Amino acid sequence: MKRNSRLSLALHALSHMAYDTGDAQTSADIADHAGTNPVVVRRVLGKLRAAGLLTSERGHSGGWRLARETKHITLADVYAALGERLVASEQPMETDTCAVERALDARVQQIMREIEESLVERLEHTTIADVQGATRQLPSHAH
Repeated sequence: MKRNSRLSLALHALSHMAYDTGDAQTSADIADHAGTNPVVVRRVLGKLRAAGLLTSERGHSGGWRLARETKHITLADVYAALGERLVASEQPMETDTCAVERALDARVQQIMREIEESLVERLEHTTIADVQGATRQLPSHAH
């Protein structure tokens, strides 16, 4: 799932938090699990906090915690919180292109928006709890 590293990181972090809801997860712990830098983790998780999916506390016993039960966090919630798009782009078309290129670009962009909408709709039907249930079937060293 490394196509979008921020989405991958966010889902990875939330899934780990779902297993250990008692303790706050530090950016360093999450970064270690995900194989990335704690600064990257903080940027991504900050967006999830702003969307109400996580809380954070500073200090010795601080860290990141889920703000909702995992059954109330959909993959679409995470995707929306990151403010990114996997399929459609909102890149403005160059104004000096020919009419054929403009028409083609408009149609392709419409198709990409429809695909993006379909993706979000599908993500709405899967929660972190669903992912958590699927990973319980994995060997314990895979968590």
